[in-house]
Amino acid sequence: MLPQIKKILYATDLSRNSAYAFYYAVDLAQKRGATIVILHSVEPLPGYVKTYTMGLEKTEIENQAELTDIIGKRLNNFCQKVDDHIGSPCVELVTKVIVRSGHPVEEILSAADEEGCDLIVLGSHGKGFLKQTFLGSVSRRVLDRSRKPVLVIPLPPETENIEWASM
Repeated sequence: MLPQIKKILYATDLSRNSAYAFYYAVDLAQKRGATIVILHSVEPLPGYVKTYTMGLEKTEIENQAELTDIIGKRLNNFCQKVDDHIGSPCVELVTKVIVRSGHPVEEILSAADEEGCDLIVLGSHGKGFLKQTFLGSVSRRVLDRSRKPVLVIPLPPETENIEWASM
């Protein structure tokens, strides 16, 4: 018997492909009666950048709150587009939006554990001339290190019309 999927962690970098992957997360959540936790991880600034901008930057807490608000608004707009496309509300499926500063792989794995998620959904860019052979670096490392099921969504074929997926 397969384990129940009650909570899905959807990790996004806010790219076109991660928007495409969100469609899969919503579809799975609807079919399984699950909820979605959205995670966006912001790469930390290198130390030398922080040193040069010391007096100019806001505190990290203010930046994170502002960024969470902006991303939350973008994701709500995106949910509206998904609703229009699939005909059912996805906003109700999203229980939490998390924005963290840190390395994406570490943040994805720790958020999945902390939030008690049963499945991780993320997109893969497949950049470069070896895109048929290799997954994106973040998705590959999450797959290698996760103890939870991971659904990696590759870029859609260029012939597929996903204009609705622009965030």
